[in-house]
Amino acid sequence: MSNQQEPTGALDAVFVESVEMPEGSVLIQGPDFNKELSLSDLLGAYKQIGYQGSSLGEAIEIVKEMRKWRLSDEPVAADEVQEYLDPEVRKKTKCKIFLGYTSNLVSSGLREIIRFLAQHKMVDVIVATAGGVEEDFIKCLAPTYLGDFSLNGSDLRKKGLNRIGNLLVPNNNYCKFEDWIIPIFDAMLEEQKKDNKIWTPSSMIARLGKEINDESSIYYWTYKNNIPVYCPAITDGSLGDMIYFHSYKNPGLIVDIAADIRSINSEAVFAKKTGMIILGGGVIKHHICNANLMRNGADYAVYINTGQEFDGSDAGARPDEAVSWGKIRANSRSVKVYADATIVFPLIVADSFAKEHHAKKQ
Repeated sequence: MSNQQEPTGALDAVFVESVEMPEGSVLIQGPDFNKELSLSDLLGAYKQIGYQGSSLGEAIEIVKEMRKWRLSDEPVAADEVQEYLDPEVRKKTKCKIFLGYTSNLVSSGLREIIRFLAQHKMVDVIVATAGGVEEDFIKCLAPTYLGDFSLNGSDLRKKGLNRIGNLLVPNNNYCKFEDWIIPIFDAMLEEQKKDNKIWTPSSMIARLGKEINDESSIYYWTYKNNIPVYCPAITDGSLGDMIYFHSYKNPGLIVDIAADIRSINSEAVFAKKTGMIILGGGVIKHHICNANLMRNGADYAVYINTGQEFDGSDAGARPDEAVSWGKIRANSRSVKVYADATIVFPLIVADSFAKEHHAKKQ
């Protein structure tokens, strides 16, 4: 065989003929920094970057769409109830937005972004961990500081400094939290005994938001704006420690979780359309998804976390797994952004919630 003979098999393997790309296919193209770009211009270019850049661009589009939707966009259903036949009611009926986040994000500077959303009533239902509740109140009493991931745990323990990633929380902050919350628990117990008041995690959080009376607090604004906050694992954190200590000092306080599961499920069941924005994984992610299962799935979903699906964890699962359970609708718009929420969530809020808020003000 001559070395000059054309390798037809290799040519056929390399030069497989392409199909025509579908009309409307997105071209990969980065932002042009030869032009002066605004933040909005830059974020608008993300969809065409590829990889997680495109996922971020998709997340921004989905958030904008869930905020824009009104019932008046849909045809009137044949079995529509009387209330929703009124054109004005249909124009005012919005997509119900569920926001979930883990405690580490309230420890971080995302707390101020979440507070902005609650302050201006931009979300309808919140699900947080115990730490996602208590860290907000603790920050009203004393600050959290920037540290370093490499600080030695043993040395920090001797100094009474608690490390959350590269953040530092002095132990004294939790002592201040105890001094603040125990008298409130005493008052709640008295109301339970005197008025037969049944406390739930959501009503407890609303009470604490009222008591903190601080505009820097997320839960001050959820209380003011009547935004329900659910915390299915309310004892899994310093709040649980305080309930534990209080049970010895002044026993008898009862927190009923059954009423809250009915309440959050009803938030989903009776909504015309729902959207989920979930920062992180674990109990907050599943609690929101499971509530939306009761209505055969959410219509929009944005996940932001660094979890992987290969160990079967719910935290790492992609939206399509939730579709198989009926937690997200098959015809929905959904995306998962594999990223640290402290990097990408400020960008999403900047180009959606905040941009629209300041445009209305102007």
